[in-house]
Amino acid sequence: MPQRARILERAAKLRGYFEQAGARPVETPVLQPAETLLDLYGEDIRARAYVTSDAVRGEQMLRPDFTVPVVQMHMAHGAEPARYTYSGEVFRRQEHDPDRDNEYIQVGYEVFDRTDPAAADAEVFTLIAKALSGLHLRATTGDIGLLLAAVTGLETTAARKAALMRHIWRPRRFRALLERYSGRSPVPPARAALLAASDPMAGAGPVIGLRSRAEVLARIEALRADAAAPPISEREISALETLLAVRETLPFALEHLRDVAVDLPQITPALDRLEARITALAARGVDVDNLEFEASYGRTSMEYYDGFVFGFYAAARADLPPVATGGRYDALTRALGDGGEIPAVGGVLRPGLMLTLEEARA
Repeated sequence: MPQRARILERAAKLRGYFEQAGARPVETPVLQPAETLLDLYGEDIRARAYVTSDAVRGEQMLRPDFTVPVVQMHMAHGAEPARYTYSGEVFRRQEHDPDRDNEYIQVGYEVFDRTDPAAADAEVFTLIAKALSGLHLRATTGDIGLLLAAVTGLETTAARKAALMRHIWRPRRFRALLERYSGRSPVPPARAALLAASDPMAGAGPVIGLRSRAEVLARIEALRADAAAPPISEREISALETLLAVRETLPFALEHLRDVAVDLPQITPALDRLEARITALAARGVDVDNLEFEASYGRTSMEYYDGFVFGFYAAARADLPPVATGGRYDALTRALGDGGEIPAVGGVLRPGLMLTLEEARA
């Protein structure tokens, strides 16, 4: 692993590069209020972050990334349009993969601009691609907005759509819900018996745990309502499966997804945004004919992104995490904007990994 001094030197150069592109340098505290992140992502964030407690400030987290505090700062005090850059340590628990770093330097570039979102997407992608030039990385793109639009427009209950939306970033759970809501997976016998009982709490014994009797009964009634709802149509399920399986170069992916939109017309506006992005990328010199697109990309690690997503990977080093990632997070600005919102897109790079790859080639 390169020495820390060299990583910091590279981080400073990258930050200067983004400043030359028009970004204002910003700093954020290493300790962040845990409440904000927990409200956004639920308790799942605890599995990836270092949490501590302060008698005055309450629960705090070592900064898992810069995006949330930068968005908070911009929504409270920022002018429009705005571009920011930053560098510093982030901290991620790696219990599932102890060989990966749990503390590393990150450099980022964020754009808050409502003028032309497609152009902003292309700006961030191409600036980061240029910063990585010479490393022979594989670039992958996707668009979380397609799946969000597809789920929002399903012909099913609001409760089912809300559950699917919560689990878009948990592919296994999302798949299990689709199987259940489509009627493909049978109702477990124990659940069927519970829902059929006239008094489901009979013989249940004393209430133990955090949920009250009323909350348990409300949950049972919600399950009964779901069981009574008609299944999601095979047409919609098949179209969703086709959408999620799309993995092609950008122009072919767009063509394939236009066919999917025949059965999922609600994704058409997202496809129009994708087409505008392809045009904007090509205008900046990107070889879009050979740029990869995966409709499922970003679903396991990019919870606040809701549109364009991308990553750069060392093809010869599958053991390494991505050298750079990014995407669009318009919904995050709404969540943190206290009534305001602005289209926003950004990306981050890992200078330590960049140096590791350079050393391997030397």
